[in-house]
Amino acid sequence: MVIGGGGTGGHVVPGIALGKALRDRGHDVRFVGGSGGVEARMVPDAGFEFHAMSATPFPRRVSVAALRAPWTAIDAARRVRPLVGGASAVIGMGGYVSVSTVLAARREGVPVVLHEQNAIPGLANRALARLARLVAVSFADARARFGRRIRVEMTGNPVREEILRVVEERDTLAKEGRESLDLEEDRTTVLIFGGSQGALHIDRAAVGACRLLRDRADLQVVLVTGPAHLDDVRRGLRTGGDLLVRTLGFADRMELLYACANVAVSRSGATTIAELTVCGLPALLIPYPYATHGHQEANARALQRAGGASVLLDDQLSAPALAERIQSLVDHPARLSAMAERSRAFGRPDAAARLADLVEEVAS
Repeated sequence: MVIGGGGTGGHVVPGIALGKALRDRGHDVRFVGGSGGVEARMVPDAGFEFHAMSATPFPRRVSVAALRAPWTAIDAARRVRPLVGGASAVIGMGGYVSVSTVLAARREGVPVVLHEQNAIPGLANRALARLARLVAVSFADARARFGRRIRVEMTGNPVREEILRVVEERDTLAKEGRESLDLEEDRTTVLIFGGSQGALHIDRAAVGACRLLRDRADLQVVLVTGPAHLDDVRRGLRTGGDLLVRTLGFADRMELLYACANVAVSRSGATTIAELTVCGLPALLIPYPYATHGHQEANARALQRAGGASVLLDDQLSAPALAERIQSLVDHPARLSAMAERSRAFGRPDAAARLADLVEEVAS
């Protein structure tokens, strides 16, 4: 099996989760990705064979680079064909890196499965859908974007094995998390994070919100800032008060934080949504405003409609607004409990297995 895709963790993380599911079933799994993308590090670290290729994002404006882009993809597909030729199936995980892999599979007569992580499909998957035997989606909203002639199956978005542990081992992981962060068991825990690199706007609003909530002795906040913002955030939080705040530049064990948390405040990337809902965490989602085609807001609205999240748009975000939204959740336990149940119902812990089933079906 050859898995192609990359450029961002949103394409790579579910690809690795799928790769592990296929490998556990006895398949030889190999990855194709960009030499400069996060996949060049993440895939080998996960123990998979990785084949790097040159790839550039498709320009969205008319330019010389845009005119050259199709020829660049065709040339890359030519170079990938020897790897793809002997495969039983090729799985495109989206992103510009997947284009050449899928084109090579088409030339070699190898069946293709595409996986779309977001509620609004990306350009690559929309362009390649007619070359695929089927498209697997993570959000029901994405179905209509592919047209009636495309076979579309709902699988959900595969998540990391360690995140799935929260479902069965929440109490054990929560205890470990509280001990490692010096948290108190009887406080309500609010987890705030903006992604692996952080989100400066969220961090600044979180600092102000913590000041406004400084007298809340019943709350504790875990704020993951991203490495670049940690020092500034810590300086801004030197205000005293009863609120307990723990700051991290980066969290390499998110499962501990998810297990500790009673509510999460975050962006609404596809991987984040998948992980929050698998863990059954109610969320206040703040979509990244510059996401392509507004896909983060579409992701957030889908979970909001399902009852598992509240949405605060980035241009409405401020310290008072964030503090008010947090209090509106934590001060109403019945509402928070209902949101947790609906988040859990939205989640798809079997997404990797379901997608692996479809890949095997197509390969056979």
